[in-house]
Amino acid sequence: MSEEILINVTPQETRVAVVENGVLQEVYIERSRNRGIVGNIYKGKVVRVLPGMQAAFVDIGLERTAFLHASDVIRLPAMETHATANNNGGWPAIAELLSEGQDILVQVVKDPLGSKGARLTTHMTIPARNLVYLPYSKHIGVSQKIEDDQEREHLREIVRAAMEQDEAGGYIIRTAAESVTEQEIQSDIRFLRKTWGKIQAAIANNPAPSLIHEDLPLAMRIMRDLVTEAVEKVRIDSREACQKAQSFAEELIPEVAGAIDYYPGERPIFDLYSVEDEIQRALERRVPLKSGGDLVIDQTEAMTTVDVNTGGFVGRRNLEETLFKTNLEAAQAIARQLRLRDIGGIIIIDFIDMEDAEHRRQVLRALEKTLERDRVKCYVTEMSPLGLVEVTRKRTRESLERLLCEPCPACDGKGLIKTAQTVCYEVFREILREARQFEAKEYLVVASQTVIDLLLDEEAASLVKLQEFIGKPIHLQVEALYQQEQYDVVLM
Repeated sequence: MSEEILINVTPQETRVAVVENGVLQEVYIERSRNRGIVGNIYKGKVVRVLPGMQAAFVDIGLERTAFLHASDVIRLPAMETHATANNNGGWPAIAELLSEGQDILVQVVKDPLGSKGARLTTHMTIPARNLVYLPYSKHIGVSQKIEDDQEREHLREIVRAAMEQDEAGGYIIRTAAESVTEQEIQSDIRFLRKTWGKIQAAIANNPAPSLIHEDLPLAMRIMRDLVTEAVEKVRIDSREACQKAQSFAEELIPEVAGAIDYYPGERPIFDLYSVEDEIQRALERRVPLKSGGDLVIDQTEAMTTVDVNTGGFVGRRNLEETLFKTNLEAAQAIARQLRLRDIGGIIIIDFIDMEDAEHRRQVLRALEKTLERDRVKCYVTEMSPLGLVEVTRKRTRESLERLLCEPCPACDGKGLIKTAQTVCYEVFREILREARQFEAKEYLVVASQTVIDLLLDEEAASLVKLQEFIGKPIHLQVEALYQQEQYDVVLM
């Protein structure tokens, strides 16, 4: 599989496209005015403790207070004796862990989403290329994706040997560490020690609430987390950003430094693989399939639904074969769309009903297999008798749609507006209501062009009858700035 990473840098935003075999699979966007805060460490102040929710709200200096659950608060040895079985899995009561006005060191694990504040933890993690440092743990863990038991134990031994005898903290060995040299592991440990030292100094010198440690900007995080020897090219269209990436790679990941290229072309870098067009299509509700079928994707606050339709695909053999092929193609397209749109939370997929149990099993397996390539953890349930499959995908940031779009001011995000005829009848009812309550010589209706046109055309007879009924003239006026649902009835 050929994989390339394209990085488009401007003063306003940085965009990253992950392209596999010439097809866009993932998009990351970070804007300078509202950078994501996952991974940032703050010195916060507890503003409210909620015993009923086993949680607290913490002021970290953002617009909304952040949320900290009892399970995410470090348990000191003295607290172990207070844990009771009725405290949701044995956690001590939140009131025993925190008190209002207390200063606390926290790390953001989930960006603010919609109306919700950021999600916090006190279990700090500081990532490097091959390791993640755990300041408050003695544990040495290994990524589950490293399956070779001998390699897992070998990596543990390297970390143990590199750690100082009285060193506080532990490490998680990342997937990227498989087959790396002892020197690279040691280099990461030195980098992480130095970073933690800076954080401790900042804690002592800053009041709450304040930012203590900020995660790397997007381009550098991509270099740290996504760029491996499997990536053929990293193309960056900013000379300055390319130089920073080169320096970063030479220091931490020298084996991939040769894959980084500066792209000086006049043609925008995202036009190379039609990335701009793909981003625009990822914002549309309907996704066409090559067979002629399509997907309809609807994101709501509670969940995302995906409906699979055969569309114009009629097949060559029989109906069951047509449905099976459409569902197979849809399974692969859905997995790609979830990655591309960065949709998280609960996803309900409505596959077309199939009679054959083996066909249902193959469609489900195709979905699971394609989702295995997703960097975000996904869980897939069995297909229900109605052809519904529930997928949960970990959500740590806003989806592409929520990041790039906002609710329509005309329909308030419903996706629907009242017809011009509906608005006309509302106007008639409003005039009757006003006529019964107030004395007026005449009435002026101010509305959009479409509504006024309808009142002068198809509803002209109804308007005349209304004027005769109330005994007052009704004048009409177009307001170009009004949406179709907006109108005013003015007494004159």
